[in-house]
Amino acid sequence: MIVCVCKRVSDREIARHARAGMSFDDIQFELGVATQCGQCEGCARDVVAQCSAGSPVASIQLAARIQESPAWNSPDVARP
Repeated sequence: MIVCVCKRVSDREIARHARAGMSFDDIQFELGVATQCGQCEGCARDVVAQCSAGSPVASIQLAARIQESPAWNSPDVARP
């Protein structure tokens, strides 16, 4: 999925750099993500947090956000 439309940066590119040990600031400098309109910064930071070895809590925080969403609480959604 394209995260940064201005620079055409995908979540896979951001994740690959984060798994290589780069910080958000390093990735921003390298790929140009969140340097123009800034609308993608939150999403890009979430991807970095999910993929960083130093942030194992990120997936738990994401799961909590998903469970709070209206789509998750819909009666039409089958849950495990």
